[in-house]
Amino acid sequence: MKNIFLAFMITLSFAVNAQNLTLATNGPVQLMTHVQGDGKFTYSVFYKNKSVIASSSLGFVLSKPDITLNTFNLLSVDSSIVDNTWEPVWGEQNTIHNKYKEFVFHLTDQKTSSYFVNIIFRLFEDGVGYRYEFPKQKNLNNFIVKDEQSQFTLTGDHKTFWIPGDFDTNEYAYNTTKLSEIDAYTASAKEKDIAVVSLISPNAVQTPLMMKSAEGLYINIHEAALVNYPAMNLLLNKESLNFTSVLVPDAVGNKAYLQAPFKTPWRTIIVSDKATEILSSKMILNLNDPSKIKDPSFIRPQKFVGVWWEMHTGKATWFKEGGKHGATTENVKKYIDFAAQHKFDGVLVEGWNTGWEDWFGNWKEDVFDFVTPYSDYDVDALTKYAKAKGVKIIMHHETSGSAIGYERKMDTAYRFMLNHDMNTVKTGYVGKIIPRGEHHDGQWMVNHYNRVADKTAQYKIMLDAHEPVHPTGLHRTYPNWMANEAARGTEFNNAPTLGILPEHNTILPFTRLMGGPMDYTPGLFHFQLNQFEIERKQKVLSTLAKQLALYVTMYSPLQMAADLPENYEKHLDAFQFIKEVPVNWSATKIIEAEPGDYITIARKAKNNKDWFVGSITDENARTLNIKLDFLDKTKKYKAIIYKDAKDADYATNPEAYTIEQKMVNANSELSIPIAKGGGCAISIFEIK
Repeated sequence: MKNIFLAFMITLSFAVNAQNLTLATNGPVQLMTHVQGDGKFTYSVFYKNKSVIASSSLGFVLSKPDITLNTFNLLSVDSSIVDNTWEPVWGEQNTIHNKYKEFVFHLTDQKTSSYFVNIIFRLFEDGVGYRYEFPKQKNLNNFIVKDEQSQFTLTGDHKTFWIPGDFDTNEYAYNTTKLSEIDAYTASAKEKDIAVVSLISPNAVQTPLMMKSAEGLYINIHEAALVNYPAMNLLLNKESLNFTSVLVPDAVGNKAYLQAPFKTPWRTIIVSDKATEILSSKMILNLNDPSKIKDPSFIRPQKFVGVWWEMHTGKATWFKEGGKHGATTENVKKYIDFAAQHKFDGVLVEGWNTGWEDWFGNWKEDVFDFVTPYSDYDVDALTKYAKAKGVKIIMHHETSGSAIGYERKMDTAYRFMLNHDMNTVKTGYVGKIIPRGEHHDGQWMVNHYNRVADKTAQYKIMLDAHEPVHPTGLHRTYPNWMANEAARGTEFNNAPTLGILPEHNTILPFTRLMGGPMDYTPGLFHFQLNQFEIERKQKVLSTLAKQLALYVTMYSPLQMAADLPENYEKHLDAFQFIKEVPVNWSATKIIEAEPGDYITIARKAKNNKDWFVGSITDENARTLNIKLDFLDKTKKYKAIIYKDAKDADYATNPEAYTIEQKMVNANSELSIPIAKGGGCAISIFEIK
C-alpha cells in the first residue's frame, strides 16, 4: 500500500481586524476560506478558476446552551497532505486512490470566546468536503443542536435534478428544472403512491443534488459518513440562489443530541466539467472511515431471485388469508429450483412470517416477531431443501416502521437466521416510525440503521435496507451493508400514478447512487402489468434490452433478477446475460454520460478478464458509438450484443430485442442503435 503523509503549517496573519484568507489548490479544484472582519467564516470553491460555490457562510445554532455560533476568532490553522490507496472488500474497482489536502481551522466564538469549534476541509482533485468538530472543552459537554447553518451559494440558475425535501421519504420521481423553478409542493402533489410524506418547504430539496451550469460544470452536493446525526436537506433562497442546510427534527423539534468531542458528517461538493467524472468520483467513499469488520470473509456479492414481484403484480399476496399466499413451501421450492438451475446464489422470500394481515397503517409497535412462519411455510424443510440445492434463502424483516420493536427482537431474529442457514437479510421500514413522532431520516433512526449494520456484522450477516435514510458511503465502514433502496425502485413501475419514466435510470447514478449501491431490482421481462389482474393499466416504461443494461449501469453487489421465473423462461436467450453478468468488479470505465439523457459504462469482472457493457437512454432514441480500447491489446474477444430490435420502443414494443455475436479486440468500434426508452448490454469474453 502506498501511504504518504506530510504535515506542514500555514502562516497567516492573525492581527485584529485583519482579513484572514487561505487559498488552496488540488488539481483543478481550488478552495478559498475567509474569516471576515465581522467574524463570519466563509468558503468558496472554484474549478479551473471558474466559481462553483460563491462565498458561503458556516455556523451552528444550539438550544442547549442557548448560543449561536456564527461569528468566530481564528486561533490557528493546521494542514496536511494524505496520499494513499486502499482495497474495498467489494466494489467497482480493485483499489481506490485517496489523495487530499486537509485544513483544520481552530476557532472560538467571537461573542464570548468560551466555545471552541474546528472546521475541517478536505480538498480533493474532484471536489471539497467539510465538517464541523466540537473538541472536548470546559464549557461545552452535552449540547443540543437547534440548526446547522451550512450554506452553498450557487453562481447561476443551474439546471437541477431534484426531489422534494422530505423528512420521511426519498421515493419521489425526479424533477428537472432550473433552480428558480423548484417547487416541492407542486411536485409532491403529483405523487399518490408514497406511504409517508413529511414535506419541508416548497423550496426544499434532498441530497444528493445534481446540477449543471450554463458553462458546462457538473456540480453534486451531498454528505458523507452520516453517523449519530440527522440527514441534511437543502432550503433554497431563490433570490440569492443560496442553499442552507435543513436537518431532520426529532419528535420534539430538536435536531441532534451530542456530546463533545464530536464530528459532524461531511458536507460534500463534487465538481467537474465532465459528467463521466462525477460518476467515477470516490470522494464520498474516501471521506468515510475504514472497515470496522476485521474478518470480512463472510461477505459475498450475490445475485438472487425471489418471492416478491408476484405480490406487486397481483399474482400473490404477502398474507396467508385469501388463497393467494406467495410464500408457501411449494412455491418457494420452485424458486429454489429455478435459482439452482441457473446458478443464482439466493432466493428472497417475503410474506413468510405471521403479521401481514394488518401490518400497514395502524402505527402498531408489535407487528412481526421475525421468527414465526405461516403454517403453509415449512422453514425447516425449506432450509434443508435449499442447502441441498446449494442456494441460500434470503431473510425478509419488514418492521412496519416499528424500529424500536425490531431492536428488541434483533438478536433473536438473527440467531433464527443462523440456525436456518441464512446469511443475508432485507429490512424494510414502510410506514410511520416508532418511536412515534420520529422520522425516517432523523438522528434516532440514523443511529438505528447503523446499529442494525453493526449488529448484523457481529452475526456475520449481510444487510440490504429498504426505506432507509439516503446512503452516505458507510458501506466502506460496514461492508456487510451491501445495498439500500432509498429511492424510487422497480416496484414503482406498478405505481398507478407516476410510475418510472425512462429518464429515471439516467438520473439515479448522478443522485441517489452517489452515496452507495442501490437495490434497484432490475430485470423485468414482462412490461404490461395486467398479467394477473386484467384491469391494471400500469406499464414498465423500458425495453427488455434496457433492463439487461441496468445490471451494469446501476451498480450493486446485491442484484436481483426481479421478474417471475415463467417470464424469464420465455426469453432464456436474453436471460443468459443476467446469469453471466458479475456483481463484483476489478475496473470500471464510465464511457459516456449526461444526467437525464444517457449513460454507458464498461466494467471488468473481478476474477477474470471478461468485460460487460451497459448503455441506456431516456425517452429519446440514440446511437451508441463505443471504442473497445479498454480491452487488453494482446487479446482477442467474443462480444455478445443484446440490443433493441429495429422496431423496439418502450411504449409500443418493449420486448423486441436481438442478439448478435462479433469477434472484437482493443481496436474495435461498435455502433449500436438504441430505441426510445431502450438500452444495450454487451458481454465481452476473452478467447483463450
